[in-house]
Amino acid sequence: MTAVRQDAWSPEDDLILAEVTLRHIREGSTQLNAFEEVGERIGRTAAACGFRWNSCVRKKYEAAISIAKAQRQKRNYMKKQNSLTAGSGMASLTSVDMDDNGYRGDGVSEETISIDAVIRFLRGWKNTIQETNRQIKTLEKELKEKEEEIAKLREENEKLSAQVNEVQTDYRVVNDDYKALIQIMDRARRLAFLNEEDEENKSRFKMDANGNLERIE
Repeated sequence: MTAVRQDAWSPEDDLILAEVTLRHIREGSTQLNAFEEVGERIGRTAAACGFRWNSCVRKKYEAAISIAKAQRQKRNYMKKQNSLTAGSGMASLTSVDMDDNGYRGDGVSEETISIDAVIRFLRGWKNTIQETNRQIKTLEKELKEKEEEIAKLREENEKLSAQVNEVQTDYRVVNDDYKALIQIMDRARRLAFLNEEDEENKSRFKMDANGNLERIE
């Protein structure tokens, strides 16, 4: 029985998890099968692998996941086309005149297949491949456009975040200056009030007819 590890995930573990999961996606398998395979390889439970994938690893491989899904669609399309083309191709090959005597073969063999039938079959197969390649290029173009759009939005978000931080900084500076100004004005008001009291409390004198100073109440 494989021991279940309890230690932290290493970069090598994350890489194995990503590679195996992407392979299962490309091959049309389930992520649960991928997690079970990874668990057996690195000694962890499938649940632990699934939690690690969804919480940490998946976000680093979004582009690779999209490509893997496109490759899976391509594989499924090719399998479908192969089965359809093989059936129609075999039928067309068996329905062709096989020799100069007008004999029509019921089976297919190297002796009974005509060159013209083989050429038609190969041309049809070539058209199928070309159509598949066009679809793949279209999907790759759409994927690239989406990635560029995401990068543009991420850049705009970073600019807006920087502007918000700058405005918040300016607000704090203005707020601090405003508080300092209020304190200065309050201090000046108190000083002016004290000066008025001092002026009122000062004694006043006048000189009488004999030349003596006399205090005025």
